[in-house]
Amino acid sequence: MRSSLLTSLVLIYFLSCNSQSNVPEDFTYKISLGENSWISNNQREDGEIIKKEGVRNWDGSKPLQTYFRTEKPGEIKLGFNLKSASGNTRLKVSLAGNSHEVTVNNKDFKEIYFGDFELKKAGYQQVSIEVVKPQTNENIEIKELLLAGHVTEGEVNFVKDNFHFGRRGPSVHLRYPIPEESKKPTYFYNEIVVPEGEDVIGSYYMANGFAHGYFGIQINSEKERRILFSVWSPYDTQDPSEIPDDQKIVLLKKGDEVNTGEFGNEGSGGQSFKRYMWKTGNTYRFLLKGEPAGSNHTDYTAYFFAPEKGKWELIASFRRPKSSNYLGSLYSFLENFVPATGDVTRMANYKNQWVYDKDKGWLAINDAIFSADATAHQKDRLDYAGGETEDGYFLKNCGFFDNYTEVGAEFKRDATQAPKIKFEDLP
Repeated sequence: MRSSLLTSLVLIYFLSCNSQSNVPEDFTYKISLGENSWISNNQREDGEIIKKEGVRNWDGSKPLQTYFRTEKPGEIKLGFNLKSASGNTRLKVSLAGNSHEVTVNNKDFKEIYFGDFELKKAGYQQVSIEVVKPQTNENIEIKELLLAGHVTEGEVNFVKDNFHFGRRGPSVHLRYPIPEESKKPTYFYNEIVVPEGEDVIGSYYMANGFAHGYFGIQINSEKERRILFSVWSPYDTQDPSEIPDDQKIVLLKKGDEVNTGEFGNEGSGGQSFKRYMWKTGNTYRFLLKGEPAGSNHTDYTAYFFAPEKGKWELIASFRRPKSSNYLGSLYSFLENFVPATGDVTRMANYKNQWVYDKDKGWLAINDAIFSADATAHQKDRLDYAGGETEDGYFLKNCGFFDNYTEVGAEFKRDATQAPKIKFEDLP
């Protein structure tokens, strides 16, 4: 009799732990799974399964990771709004070193409580969800991650109504004040080093940004990297076919093996790129020229120096109408343009910034101001940083690291030797 009673008590305890007992009456936060989740190291499946409306047609073959950020540690109650096509799926959820398993038997969307977890630290939290049984051929859809408990009394950050840019992650910038004595800044010189392991697919390490365009290096796939130089048209449109002829960017010349054409969807204008498998750890040099070409045009020319080749190469030269100016609004940035890699950290070092003034010669740029994009300002993502290095600055973004840099932070670098460039020898 006593043994039977003990068995019954154990069974009751097990059922209570595996059911929706202690379910919060109302979850404090309902986090869109589509905007805050990734299938790591699998761009194809990530794009097929993770949609704006949530996770769709997930078979459980690869775990899902969902991220949110808390301002304090402590107890948190966790659930999901989900459904299982089979009506008999056992899921395992892991957070802060602990795991809970729950059987999901609802074929329509339902809020399911998965248990209490203890967050050991403030900052970013990773929730991992995987299928325990059956292991394959499932069809699971998840709308939201649900949070309640003590931790949710403080601020909780996650992506809200910002699917594309939220999953890409925050872009970060260094803005370079031009020395006051420069009235005709004609050339802008900069250098970039991407450390080993920081060359993540989708990264654009932009070196020489200016009022009307940008110039830098990208990682487009495992087998393709590019040097990219673009100039915006003065005509405001996302479709280059709409640009009137008198406001089109005109190609003046281009270097060997350089592709040229038009671009859109981020303003529109003229674009050039060269496929080049640049390497981590090497210092790449960028030189941009900008000067008036008559009373109503500006010519912009980009040159690239690879240590593997040991010489300056022309990328392209464009003529921009409706302007007549020297260089202005100088900056660098680091961005991710592939949403499926927004969960991976990447960084680069930017160093040795100079301008060449037509009347004053070389002038060092020894200051930089840190800034970030709307995704950062909205606090959708707080995994962004910048700072000083021994010989310049660094930019870092994505990957859900905890410590971020305040927008507006000011940096300084020590003066270095001016570049030695014979302009008359440039191609």
